[in-house]
This record gives sequence, structure tokens and C-alpha cells, in this order.
Amino acid sequence: MRIKYRLGVMPGPWPTGPDGAEFLWRLVDLCETTEIDSLWLSERLSSPLPVPEPMTTLAAVAARTRRLKFGPSVFITPFRNPVTAAREIAMIDYLSGGRMLPAFGIGVEQEREFLAAGVPFKERGRRTDEALTIMRRCWSETEVSFEGEFWRLDKITVLPRPIQQPMPAWIGGNSEAAMRRAGRLGDGWIPSFIPPDRFATGVGQTQRFAAEAGREVPVDHFGTLVNFCFAADRATARAIAGPFVPRNRVDDATLEACTAFGPPALLRERLEQYAAGGGSKFIARPMCPPEIMLDQLRQLAEEVVPDFHRR
Repeated sequence: MRIKYRLGVMPGPWPTGPDGAEFLWRLVDLCETTEIDSLWLSERLSSPLPVPEPMTTLAAVAARTRRLKFGPSVFITPFRNPVTAAREIAMIDYLSGGRMLPAFGIGVEQEREFLAAGVPFKERGRRTDEALTIMRRCWSETEVSFEGEFWRLDKITVLPRPIQQPMPAWIGGNSEAAMRRAGRLGDGWIPSFIPPDRFATGVGQTQRFAAEAGREVPVDHFGTLVNFCFAADRATARAIAGPFVPRNRVDDATLEACTAFGPPALLRERLEQYAAGGGSKFIARPMCPPEIMLDQLRQLAEEVVPDFHRR
């Protein structure tokens, strides 16, 4: 099959104060009117900085656009009732004409967020697996009955169904458990903060887990998030990005290998490294102050996206 290479974006640090709402519309309009393929939003239940709530924001994105695809990267799956989540996702996909691309994960290693959500931290993986099973059935079956560890369904019907059939379910996360989940239950794997060599290994592992489950993840449903910051030289780019890079996420060597802080050519080089390892769908996230983020995304749309889409 001929693989389509696509590049979407995720906003970096969100503006504080009331300017954030206007910033959203400017961001969405920029994505819609360029060749940027998709817009992705992360999720946190609690954060010291503004983080748009994805489900409501993506519904607004759907209404504002006609071409752009969009999704969460990732929904914190164990926080949600899976039938309610299935219904909300299906409705947004229905209203947008089939442009919703949900990715699911177990959430960050912050037990206090799970406490606030009323979900035991140690159950997050099992809840995610069960929720994915329920959602997939709700999107495709006329009537769903289910008896699980956490949820019980008795002849549940979700209508309207998603436009996309089957409705894709991407899986986030770098761990072997995430790869296993993608292989057994998902339609794609999209980790973050992972260097190209480990990404290539993960693609193979995910496909092996899928084969063990009697499944196959489509070969064009692998990708990763790449943090970037454009500047004429790498030292300047690193200095701009430094205050916005998540701390204690990875070591310095891994950070260097999985980011692109420098001229646009560096991001093109990094994407090619991931493509060589089996990736084709990517999310670029600008690590920079909010006031220059749209300029960074315009440069991305002009100097990276068109050539990458035509590779």
C-alpha cells in the first residue's frame, strides 16, 4: 500500500488570562487554512498552567472547521465512563463528517489526579483496557451487553454512530504495556518523548502483540509527538525552548534525540528518522512562549509540512 505521510500540531504552553480564547480561534484558523493535517490537544485534570479541556474544545474546533482533522493526545481514559465517552466521541465525529481521531492513554504519574477523579491509581491500566473494549463495541454494535470488572452494560445502544466505521482508536504511551494495549485493542500507536531507535523497536513490538491477539495494526497508523522550536541555530532554539520542556520526563540524551530545537531542516531530519522506523503520522509541538507560537506554526506550515506530505 502507498503510505500517506501527515503532520499535525499540538499547541505548546497556552496563554494565561482571557487572551486564551481568542488564541484558540487564531490557532484553529491557521491550521484550517494551511496544509497542517490535524490539531491535537493534551489533557490534564489539574495543572498549574492553562490546559484546554479536550472534549469541549474539540467540539468547538469541529464547528469552526471543514477540513481539519482533530483529536486528543491523549484522553485520560480511566477518568471517564466509557459509554458516556463513546457517545460524546461519536457525536463529534458525526457532526464533523468523520474528522475525530481519538487517542487514549492511562494518564500521567500523578496519583492526586486519580484521587480527585475518584479512580484508584493502581486500576488505571485495567480500567483503560475495559473502557476501550466497551467503546469499540458501542461504536459498532446495535446493542451492547457487557459484564466486566468495572462496568456492566445491559442492552446499551449509542446513536448516532460515528461516521467512521470502524472508528479509529489510537493508543498513547511509551511503555511495553502501552504497546501491548495498542496491539490488542488499538488501531494505532502514538507515543511521545521516544527516540527514533526505540520508536522503531516499539513498532515491531506492537505488531507482534497484535499478531498474538489475532489482529494487525495498519502499517500507516504509527507515529509520535515531536517537540520543536525554530531558530537560526540550535543554541538559540534550545534557550527559547528550555523553560517549556517538561522536567524529569526523560534524560538529556533522550531529549536531544527526540526533539528538534534548531532550524526547520532539523525537524525534517528528525521526521525522516522516525519515518525510517515505521512512522507516518506525526504531531509537532512548539516549545516556546505563547506570543511566538503562531509564528512558529506558520513557519512549520510553510517550510516543513508541504514537503513532508509529498515525500
